[in-house]
Amino acid sequence: MSAAHDHHHGPAKGITRWLFTTNHKDIGSMYLWFSFAMFLLGGTFALVIRAELFQPGLQFVEPNFFNQMTTMHGLIMVFGAVMPAFVGLANWMIPLMIGAPDMALPRMNNWSFWILPFAFAMMVSTLFMEGGGPNFGWTFYAPLSTTYGPPSTTFFIFAVHILGASSIMGAINVIATILNMRAPGMTLMKMPLFVWTWLITAYLLIAVMPVLAGVVTMMLFDIHFGTAFFDAAGGGDPVLFQHLFWFFGHPEVYIMILPAFGIVSAIIPTFARKRLFGYDSMVYATASIAFLSFIVWAHHMFTVGMPLAGQLFFMYATMLIAVPTGVKVFNWVATMFRGSMTFETPMLFAIAFVVLFTIGGFTGVMLAITPVDFQYHDTYFVVAHFHYVLVPGAVFSLMAAAYYWLPKWTGYMYDETLGKLHFWLSFIGVNLLFFPQHFLGLAGMPRRIPDYALQFADFNWISSVGGFLFGFSQLILLFVIIKCIRGGKKATAQVWEGAQGLEWTVPSPAPYHTFETPPDPALIKAQ
Repeated sequence: MSAAHDHHHGPAKGITRWLFTTNHKDIGSMYLWFSFAMFLLGGTFALVIRAELFQPGLQFVEPNFFNQMTTMHGLIMVFGAVMPAFVGLANWMIPLMIGAPDMALPRMNNWSFWILPFAFAMMVSTLFMEGGGPNFGWTFYAPLSTTYGPPSTTFFIFAVHILGASSIMGAINVIATILNMRAPGMTLMKMPLFVWTWLITAYLLIAVMPVLAGVVTMMLFDIHFGTAFFDAAGGGDPVLFQHLFWFFGHPEVYIMILPAFGIVSAIIPTFARKRLFGYDSMVYATASIAFLSFIVWAHHMFTVGMPLAGQLFFMYATMLIAVPTGVKVFNWVATMFRGSMTFETPMLFAIAFVVLFTIGGFTGVMLAITPVDFQYHDTYFVVAHFHYVLVPGAVFSLMAAAYYWLPKWTGYMYDETLGKLHFWLSFIGVNLLFFPQHFLGLAGMPRRIPDYALQFADFNWISSVGGFLFGFSQLILLFVIIKCIRGGKKATAQVWEGAQGLEWTVPSPAPYHTFETPPDPALIKAQ
């Protein structure tokens, strides 16, 4: 690196490097560390929930605090762990993948990261306020959150506004970078699928984050300024809140899974040593999923009493999403078919993603059937469904990405034995944790309750054991990352034998500044 003879090119020394940095790798690293810290915090809240549910009766916490834990666990995992982790990967990898020197708007990039710790400090501080933290579920339905919410709800609303602003700035940056800074020869249909999925995700973010801002602002007015948007006594409608929330909330679910599709579409071809099967259809399937995500929001609301025509529309629209999703799963399996597969840790997580995410997809189709959903609604079956999509889905893809790109980030190979140990403990733990919840839900156990009837005891016991196994096995991941940063076997530039793409043409570790001159167009191959 040129830092030796020109101090402008290397990172600043000390704390100022991180406070004022505009370098996409530094900002990506900060996002990733922040999201990992939030993942451990949100996981700790989940372990409080599972400890309470280990056996019937009230064991450890008051019901009100239990509700605060379920709420904060959901909010922190969605807005603090999964989303910032994907933004961190976008910051680190998109410029490397498209041959850009940096992100398009580097100062805004710094700002979009640094407002996050303050937003979460504000949100977590509500737990110590009079009346406690948010206790109304991560979906914060009115009037639970407005008329009956604790006084700290106002701080929660402000935190959500800041998080939304951060997301919108990050999304604008991603779009500007991908559309304006690709290297010569990098056409849209030659971009890696991770870049495509993030481009589509960024448009989703810009479309739905203002809806979230609008609905929390209406809550603020209901609480403090005498309006009655969601108060039936004043002429408002609590169901309006659900429509607005889920019009944000359903595309939000895809914001948390589309980049995962991109990650898995990078890893499977590498370790199968084949080109991705059906690249074009993968791009169109991703765009189709994004479009359909806007017209299915009311499948969360089948029990509110909507007209039959509405129920039918949302039922069929929801089932339609299974088609492009099925295309993706088929293409991943076809890529592995007759490939020269090896099973390093990233590939194990990617294969587990495909299998377990598909289980989540099947239960999603079950939930889409309106008359049956009346039985499943607000039971543990729903909890099992969305956790199968978001834990062995989104979170496993993030772990796969961490192992896949860690040698490129640090310059050293991670400990493969520990990586595999982490995978198997996580895989066993996550299935012990969430699979029994399907049966609990089918038997009628409701969500968000600290106590339950005796017949649910056995499956809850198994689920809690799985939860603690999965939770504590994440400490292995932390150890692997720190060990890898501190040294080990040197990584080559390509790292993985079957890896294709521009990021594998730069040295490992990736220099502080890359592609100050555009890469050779001959290096850019169709995916």
